Amino acid sequence: MASLVLTIRETLRYRGAIGQWSWVLHRVTGLGVVFFLVLHVIDTSWAVFWPGLYEKAIAAYQSPLFTIGEFFLVACVVYHAFNGLRISIMDNKPELWKHQERAAYGVFAATAIVLVPLFIGMISHVINHYTHDPFILPLTEVIVEQLPFAAGIGVAVVLAVIAAGAYQMIAGAPTVKGSAKAQGSALERFWWNFMRVSGLLIVPLVFGHLAMMHVLQGVFDLTLAGGAVTGVPITGSVLTGQALQDALVNWPALQNGLNDSGTATEFVAERWNFLMGGVAVWKLYDIALLALVTIHGFNGLRYVLTDYTQEYPVLRRAAGYLCVIGAVVLLIVGGAALIGTIQPNAIQIADEALRALKAAHGSG
Repeated sequence: MASLVLTIRETLRYRGAIGQWSWVLHRVTGLGVVFFLVLHVIDTSWAVFWPGLYEKAIAAYQSPLFTIGEFFLVACVVYHAFNGLRISIMDNKPELWKHQERAAYGVFAATAIVLVPLFIGMISHVINHYTHDPFILPLTEVIVEQLPFAAGIGVAVVLAVIAAGAYQMIAGAPTVKGSAKAQGSALERFWWNFMRVSGLLIVPLVFGHLAMMHVLQGVFDLTLAGGAVTGVPITGSVLTGQALQDALVNWPALQNGLNDSGTATEFVAERWNFLMGGVAVWKLYDIALLALVTIHGFNGLRYVLTDYTQEYPVLRRAAGYLCVIGAVVLLIVGGAALIGTIQPNAIQIADEALRALKAAHGSG
């Protein structure tokens, strides 16, 4: 752990080249993306398994705290993507190493160029939302909503440490640095290559997701009654009044490319159930994004954690187990949601939950 303290102290004191800051920012932005990934995948799965909880989760995302966080998240994603491309190119082109400094500045420039229109689009959604008497979940409740995630992460950490300790006792593994012969492996070479290949595949997918879900539409549009759903053609008129109430209990009757009920659950259902040539294109898109980002992200987290546990083999192994646990849980939960089906009564459950949530806080 001393190496982590050393890294933080020396980074703050550093007066040298831009390379140090590029390295630090790549790690910090990567950690930020992985943290949000955990929240986002599990929350979105609730649209299938617990529609009422999903509505509350989206209400939390629409709070000022998460609104600010969304801008930081997008900045993290864009910088990490561009810097990852720089790393991949430089790793495969040693003759370009002499241009490392200019390339690093180029990453900052490219990030700024992309973020300006992204932020303009996002700010327009924020202004439109907050100028129309929005429903805002209290900050205390927003924070309380995140406690189960913190508890889940804590449980995963404990399980990882216990598993690493058990392995050490059974296998007689070393407990301090230098007790075992360090050597490379074919597996590590595979992961080195995977990080670069997957990074190239992720960039167009994640940029497309940012454009659709943060610029063309934002988190506030997920609960816009009668609103369009990005990427889904409108095939009917908005249902209101009794017609909407009658259709709520029969999901297929609501499939018209519009979010009639104004629930986040219906937004997800419209998107995931849209077929193009008999293929659920957005489900396949999200499956690819889930698989690549989860494995890429948690392997990157493994690199970071093991860097700071080099002197403690048990903790280093625990860090690896923790990342495996995190990746497996997200792939299972997210995959099950994507493969599953939003039930006919899910929209009605979500609608009732959203109404109850607003009534509990004195909102229409």
